[in-house]
Amino acid sequence: MRLPPSPVAGGDAAHCVAFSGGGDSTVLLHLAVAARLPGLRAIHVHHGLQPAADDWADHCAQVCAALQVPLIVRRVRVEADDPQGPEAAARKARYAVLRECLPAGAVLMTAHHQSDQAETVLFRLLRGTGIDGLAAMRTLASFGDGWLWRPLLDVPKSALLAYQVRHALVAIDDPHNGDARYARSWLRHTVLPQLHRHWPAAERQLADAARHAQEASQLLATLAEQRLVELRQPDDSLCTEGLRRLSAAERALVLRHWFDRCALPRPSQAQLDTLLRQIDSLTADTDMRVAWPGVECRAWRQRLYASAPLPPLSVAFSTLWDGGMPLTLPAGCGVIEPIDIESINKSGHACTVRLARGGDRIKLAGRAHHQTLKHLAQAVGVPPWVRPRMPVLLRDGQVLSIAGFWNAAGAPVLRWRPAPLPGLSAQWRAAEL
Repeated sequence: MRLPPSPVAGGDAAHCVAFSGGGDSTVLLHLAVAARLPGLRAIHVHHGLQPAADDWADHCAQVCAALQVPLIVRRVRVEADDPQGPEAAARKARYAVLRECLPAGAVLMTAHHQSDQAETVLFRLLRGTGIDGLAAMRTLASFGDGWLWRPLLDVPKSALLAYQVRHALVAIDDPHNGDARYARSWLRHTVLPQLHRHWPAAERQLADAARHAQEASQLLATLAEQRLVELRQPDDSLCTEGLRRLSAAERALVLRHWFDRCALPRPSQAQLDTLLRQIDSLTADTDMRVAWPGVECRAWRQRLYASAPLPPLSVAFSTLWDGGMPLTLPAGCGVIEPIDIESINKSGHACTVRLARGGDRIKLAGRAHHQTLKHLAQAVGVPPWVRPRMPVLLRDGQVLSIAGFWNAAGAPVLRWRPAPLPGLSAQWRAAEL
């Protein structure tokens, strides 16, 4: 058995093996050494979940020394009462360390094999996954600043065991792998053997199903990207009228793809159904908000916006400011750059900066009457959730400037550097002021 060619063959990229010391990763490391992959090293993540964890790290060091492979050992802390469960928490911590240790452009190799792929397909099916989930693990995927390569994904577990015996490779045995309290372990040791008795090719066929799902997923991604190009606006919002013209299946597909492109967590099916119902009932004046962990979706004026949750508003924020130093506003509101406000402070009355309020009024230069912030913001299309995060400059209770965009006669223009906000169009950015 040999490794397939490296996905970055011919380059100078380093190759790193995720090395637990178990049988699968030991075989992978042995194969990587035989293949003479450039910049080869191993990374061992010390979870500390087992009393023998220190011994396992020592074993990995001995194996790597014998093979003349540099070894990086990193310790992580996994809380036993983590709400994700210890198995999921350990996996999350492990991949965070592997991502951190991987040099830019390098290839991380893991020892996932055909049986792991079959197990993943079953596990995700039982969780009610869609096509993307059924696609399970890809042979090659982007990972941090480099790549994640699973070169053994088409290799049966039996072939790895045979290789281990033939080369007399010594490996550790993690008791977690056989603990039926964990869902994946139960599938591995109870369900898959039963399936294999009735369908000897079950693992290969499940892996084939994942490959077919990957092909279908890629085609759907291409379709979603085409629709997204049609619907996406310059400020990364989506046209809700265009969304409503799509079929229900296309709308769901486009929205999931949009969240992926925005690097935001996807909604559950129930949350997605709620969002779609809200989109269907939108009117021109609707101010909609739908949220789930890590995401807030808002709609206004036929546009749908998505972002990480905005920080709570600090409505009590108010401070005297002489303009001489940058002024950091509350979280999610940005910074005001220094300006010269000495000329309007000659009376001895200092200027005040606070956040905008719904009833704020300003008399613009060249205008006979005061106008409300609400009226001004609606006229230029500033969404309702942006307005209360805009800074206001006042003297003696009179509004002199709002965000540097609306200014009274003779007032200094605020140089506002806003925080990223959904719906903050280009004319609000500091470079445009």
